[in-house]
Amino acid sequence: MARKVVGFGEDDLRALAGARSFERGLGYLDAVSGLDVGEGSVAAVVHGTDVYEVELTLGGGDGISGWCDCPYGQEGNFCKHCVAVGLTVLRRAKTIPQQRAAARARSSGLEAWLSGLSREQLLPLVREQIAEDRELRRRLELRAAAARSDLGTVRDRIIALIDPRPFARYGYIEYPDASGYGRQVAEAASALRALTADGEAAQAVALAEEALRVLGETYGEIDDSDGVVGEAAAAVAEAHLEACGVARPDPERLAEWLVERLLADDSDVTDLDPLDYADVLGPSGLARMRQLASEALRRRPSGWAERYLMEHLIKAEGNVDALVALHAQDLDPSGATHLLIAEELEAAGRTEEALAWAERGLRDCAAETHIDSRLVDHVCVRYAKTGRVADAFAVRRDRFRVERSLAAYRQLRSAARAADCWESERAAALAALSEDARRERGGRHGGPVLIDALLDDGDLDAAWLEAADRADDRQWERLAGLSREIRPAETLGVYLRLLERSKEPTGDRAYERLAGLLLAARDCHRALGTEDAFTGYLASLRAELKRRRKLMSILDRHGL
Repeated sequence: MARKVVGFGEDDLRALAGARSFERGLGYLDAVSGLDVGEGSVAAVVHGTDVYEVELTLGGGDGISGWCDCPYGQEGNFCKHCVAVGLTVLRRAKTIPQQRAAARARSSGLEAWLSGLSREQLLPLVREQIAEDRELRRRLELRAAAARSDLGTVRDRIIALIDPRPFARYGYIEYPDASGYGRQVAEAASALRALTADGEAAQAVALAEEALRVLGETYGEIDDSDGVVGEAAAAVAEAHLEACGVARPDPERLAEWLVERLLADDSDVTDLDPLDYADVLGPSGLARMRQLASEALRRRPSGWAERYLMEHLIKAEGNVDALVALHAQDLDPSGATHLLIAEELEAAGRTEEALAWAERGLRDCAAETHIDSRLVDHVCVRYAKTGRVADAFAVRRDRFRVERSLAAYRQLRSAARAADCWESERAAALAALSEDARRERGGRHGGPVLIDALLDDGDLDAAWLEAADRADDRQWERLAGLSREIRPAETLGVYLRLLERSKEPTGDRAYERLAGLLLAARDCHRALGTEDAFTGYLASLRAELKRRRKLMSILDRHGL
């Protein structure tokens, strides 16, 4: 791996960008200009199809992240322009410490200069900035209105800040505009906290609830890939909680608002936790919330939000029996709910009841092909801990009869070995898989599970017998890899067939696989003493695919 400088290296850039973008970034090194090094970031301009602004964040132990305003970068990708700037930083690594020191000196000098200005000198400077920066002007207007308790203006400004329409050019806030909208929402959160601090907590509560309503209605129409709007909305929710703690609104009204918000279809924008409000709600508010949650669940028993809210409230009460009863109303056919109940009972120290529920889940779901594997594991682990190895084996055998997968075979093998009966059980399991292979002619997921099981057991002779006309390419490649030293001639035939099928696909991954197959074929030729034949084959293949320059470079890198 390349040596890391300034917290990252070329390998990190390649991993972030992918091989394709990394290679393209190499061609933009001469297009980077205006490199500006800060304490933890680097900004630059890259001249491509257009002039693009790039910013890299150098996070020390957190590695590196990048942003670019090119179309590909705006989709959240570490683009070729980011690669070019990152490579430029690496090539100038020796000067980076000096540039950072210079940046700190400039910042310190600016701070000292501002601190030395008088009021008469600062005011024209601030007015100049306000005239040039509309966003700064809005922020200062809001602070001024809050300072003089002009609640009408404050409300109008906060509502304007959370209004999505100026950013929704096509009725939808696209990714490039989401960060700007997120900044405004964060500004609204700050204004709400300022209202609370200035003695207007009740107004802050009302405005925060209005803001959360608008955000909920809007969030589904925002490409918030970076989560900036979600973070800002969470800040608004925190401001609401803080204001409630000061204003102490009517507990029952607050409970009604919380339940309405939590059960709304557009509640995903914030992770409101009603228990965060427990101190404000008090006994009467919590009772009202429980009542409303119960009524909502009766109206819609299968509603996810209703069930989650009720579960959350019951857990807070510590009422395990009520929680079990809630889960038991809607048992999932996969056994996942049985497992959930068992885990809750076990956490409460009721281990016998917990195991009984888990065993009931196995019985209720016995005929299901796809049962939650965690439930089976839960029961088998507890059987093993209490010495019930025969019972654990019986569970694994029953599951294997229904689900003939490699995972089920492995689990059966492990349990049978613990019960000292694998030799006889293996024969029966392989017979069942053999019957599946004959019936399905290709298996459920590519080649028959039988071949995977034989390979997993290391029974290569049996695997070779079963592979003819049945194995898929993945199984042939694994079989060849395990047999290369003991069956070089047969293995070579496998690799040559796979190579012919691998000529058509393109792309880095396909080319790397083709190179790997060639290396394996070369090993077989060496074992057989026929290296000249491989040299001729490789020359022919390179001539046939010579127009694929990326493939040629990958073959060169592998010494082929």
